[in-house]
Amino acid sequence: MINLSLPLLALNPIAFNLGPIQVHWYGIIIATGVVLALILSVREGQRRGINEDYFYDYLLWALPIAVICARFYYVIFQWGYYSHHPAEIIAIWDGGIAIYGAILGGILTLYFFCRARRISMWTMMDVISPALIMAQGIGRWGNFMNQEAFGAITSRAALISQHIPMWIINQMDIGNHYRVPTFLYESLWDLSGFALLMLLRHRHHLFKRGEVFLTYVMWYSVGRFFIEGMRTDSLMIGNTIRVSQMLSLIFFVVALVTLIVRRRRIDLPWYVNQ
Repeated sequence: MINLSLPLLALNPIAFNLGPIQVHWYGIIIATGVVLALILSVREGQRRGINEDYFYDYLLWALPIAVICARFYYVIFQWGYYSHHPAEIIAIWDGGIAIYGAILGGILTLYFFCRARRISMWTMMDVISPALIMAQGIGRWGNFMNQEAFGAITSRAALISQHIPMWIINQMDIGNHYRVPTFLYESLWDLSGFALLMLLRHRHHLFKRGEVFLTYVMWYSVGRFFIEGMRTDSLMIGNTIRVSQMLSLIFFVVALVTLIVRRRRIDLPWYVNQ
């Protein structure tokens, strides 16, 4: 019988090898989240009368652009390093992408895509938002496999007291120190947001067009703001401002103000009636 009170070896971030190519669990987990998000978006899109091909076409554009923007975002805020190592800017396989960069890239792509297809961007964002936050929650487990996106040094006893499963606690032994599993906190927050949006999205006269998306922005921003404050690998402006906290605050305020203004000034259809 295995004694779970003793530390175990960290999980291998490499899932398997295809000849000289190493397939990482991170990529498998991210791809799983993307596929599930696509399936959910297509199903909801059918309810809204949106051609399912639009989602496939959008994904073909959004995925590479989101990855490029995620890398660009990361490089900008680590320019002190990359300005001296320009050859490493494209070395995305060594890590260094930021979810906010990916989200911004995805939204920018959606804007031009919806204009080209002459469909409502707000409706598309409403459809995609719950699936997106679900994919984000799943994707954080890629950080778990890579032993990244963690917080400050803590103790094994402190982690046990939070009723965290032992297989997660063992993976939080990083550099001979146990770390706060901020990846776990964010994953649970995201998946809770997914459950909430799925539960409330079709409630009669609760959301108007665009408000599912705005609720997603506010929910994610609140969680990311507080969880980012616990992380030790934050991108920084100077030595005091965490970039993701600053953006979370901005996004929350903008989403809240937009929701209030649209409710007061624009006669919008209810989401369930679109």
